[in-house]
Amino acid sequence: MFEATDRWREAFPGASVGALVMKNVSNPANHPELNSRMSAIESEIRKNYFEGGRPTIRALPTIQAYTAHYKKFKKTYHVQLQIESIALKGRSLPRISTLVSAMFAAELKNHLLTAGHDVATLQNPVTLDVSTGDEKYTMMSGKEQTLSPGDMFVADAQGVMSSIIYGPDNRTPITSDTSDVLFVVYGLEGISAQQITSHLQDIRDFVNLVSLDAETASLEIVGA
Repeated sequence: MFEATDRWREAFPGASVGALVMKNVSNPANHPELNSRMSAIESEIRKNYFEGGRPTIRALPTIQAYTAHYKKFKKTYHVQLQIESIALKGRSLPRISTLVSAMFAAELKNHLLTAGHDVATLQNPVTLDVSTGDEKYTMMSGKEQTLSPGDMFVADAQGVMSSIIYGPDNRTPITSDTSDVLFVVYGLEGISAQQITSHLQDIRDFVNLVSLDAETASLEIVGA
């Protein structure tokens, strides 16, 4: 299901990307135990980073790995901004749905960029690639976006599903009806395959809090 082009391997030496497919999931709006886990992660972030502030957050090795990529596009890593907002402003992430919350909780815990997709909307193969600047897709906001050259993205046979810089599309998102889900973790140079595996296992565990009958169909890592 998950392939990488030679172009991607040449463009991102040392990178690793992970994919987790889970079947028979449910996606209610909220779940008390998952909400509690998210709140605990947010509290830990405030405890760890409030005193040191932005310099401490920006010095984290995982954050620096993404910052090196985002700087090429004059952007700031959005997970870094979320951690800063939680740590320094006392804010919390919205609880959109339990599958999205499971992904957000793992992102906050591990700082790794993740996208979620409804498997029922996908058409194989799912491919990992580097953008040329010609690729276009419709983002979650409904805006049509052309990818910047040199970004990392994932596409199926129908088109772009998500990219590092511009995020997920509006064709394959997780919804309340999602029963089979794909989580993709974008890992850049400096982020190990083991970090990505552990991150996907965290997502799996968070999903299983809500979906007791969920099954892990696959968990795989593609390296450059």
